[in-house]
Amino acid sequence: MAKNTTLTEKNPNELLAMLAEKREELRALRFAAAGARPKDSNAAGKVRAEVARIMTELGARKRAA
Repeated sequence: MAKNTTLTEKNPNELLAMLAEKREELRALRFAAAGARPKDSNAAGKVRAEVARIMTELGARKRAA
């Protein structure tokens, strides 16, 4: 997902599904990196940033409610 994709347009269920998907992707990247040198060494950082963006949006919605 690109940074310009707005998370504010998604409903909470979609955000939670995206969060689970990104966490699984991060877990897979960590285990893949342990076995061999990854093709994109910045991939884990990018996925962590996406997880943080999703969690920030969920937290903002929780505080607003």
